[in-house]
Amino acid sequence: MGEESKIDKGLSSLVGNSGSGNVYFIGIGGIGMSAIARFFQSRGVKVSGYDKTPSALTKELEASGISIHYEDNIDLAPKDAALIVYTPAIPVDHKELVYYQLHGYKVVKRSDVLEMITESSFNICIAGTHGKTTITTMIAHLLRDSGYGCNAFLGGISVNYGTNFWSSDRNVCVIEADEYDRSFLKLNPDIAVITAMDADHLDIYGTEESVEQGFIDFSKKIKQGGLLVSKFGLKRGNDLKAARLVTYSLQNHSADTYAADIRMMNGSYEFDAILKGSRLENVKLNMGGLHNVENAVAAIAVASSLKIENEKIKAAVESFRGVKRRFEYIIAPSPSPQGGEGRGEAEVVFIDDYAHHPEELRALITGAKSLFSQMKCTVIFQPHLYTRTKDHADGFAEVLDLADEVVLLPVYPARELPIAGVNSEMILKKMKTPNKRVIAKEELTDWIKNVYVKKLTKEPGQVLITAGAGDIDTLVGPIKKIIEKT
Repeated sequence: MGEESKIDKGLSSLVGNSGSGNVYFIGIGGIGMSAIARFFQSRGVKVSGYDKTPSALTKELEASGISIHYEDNIDLAPKDAALIVYTPAIPVDHKELVYYQLHGYKVVKRSDVLEMITESSFNICIAGTHGKTTITTMIAHLLRDSGYGCNAFLGGISVNYGTNFWSSDRNVCVIEADEYDRSFLKLNPDIAVITAMDADHLDIYGTEESVEQGFIDFSKKIKQGGLLVSKFGLKRGNDLKAARLVTYSLQNHSADTYAADIRMMNGSYEFDAILKGSRLENVKLNMGGLHNVENAVAAIAVASSLKIENEKIKAAVESFRGVKRRFEYIIAPSPSPQGGEGRGEAEVVFIDDYAHHPEELRALITGAKSLFSQMKCTVIFQPHLYTRTKDHADGFAEVLDLADEVVLLPVYPARELPIAGVNSEMILKKMKTPNKRVIAKEELTDWIKNVYVKKLTKEPGQVLITAGAGDIDTLVGPIKKIIEKT
């Protein structure tokens, strides 16, 4: 059996041997769902879908020929679909989902589809409560850029390729392994990465210990003789199971692989990657944030385990342009003649990030402040989910206090109903900095125009960060335009 046909074996198990059955996605605009939709489309399968609201992602899918509607309406749902795929974020009483379940259609979760697609492939699965999207995209890029080749199912949009999915004749899949709804337990990695096991998705797991156990169970899914690359110092790292184990760290020399001699310049980094038995000198990463140096170390460890040549790894890291909304420079720092951060008279650096957990925010803010230490840092944060806001209000307040000024938007509810007493003011009251406020989303651009821009003229040298996993990204373009007009 050829390499490509091995992956298509999973396709056949889903939509029949002809591979021509229609596939309908409920929640097609989700980042993980859209990657699988693109997989089916790349294999010649007719794809259509529903989502609650249009987005940049759904517009791209529609432009590629995928039909999408935005009303939960049984009359609009296709009746000839061979397979229905839904995301667990969809409410259980969703009319279309209930219709398909009651009328004998083949209805599966996104995780079930990934399980079947990858049942015969060599799988590199990246899990963790932080960093997994960046590391997944880095590894997939390293394999593609070096000529090794892979199929990629990403949880973000690769800036290099403008997509969250690509296919290859190579029987290798790089997959973001999502812990939400315990989806990652459907996967069977040959190589697994675990970046963090912090408390998150407590609406699913209940306790921090249950979250940790989920990752331990994930490590047990690694195939016989497989490799686990895990962050050094994880709280229950000794409980993780794998035939082969490599630990990674930013700079801890007790780890198997780490970065040494890190140099900062113009919002980028150069460093040496220390591996078991080898050293990659002068690796250049054109991405901000020291946490992304650590992410690169993990990706390099995986690529090295596949026997990819060191020079090809270095070239791929240098050409990596990042992930949309992962320490993404919307307005990049200007080069400095001295090779420093480049702080011009009226300079502003604008960074956008998906950070929605306190530890992600900590990495984002400390990363920006270390790169641009002489600049004032303003963070605009949109909390995501009422349950996460309730569970981590103290943590959010502590981390946001690291910024010089903070603007909070109202909580983005996503799939949740409001919880009494849980709102952005809950975080605001716990913060110690006096430079804080809550602003309605629709009023933010006015604040940028009438308050923030005036500050830029009085106090040149500012870092502006927008962060959150909701719809704050829709404000990034308008904010950029206002700033660039000043």
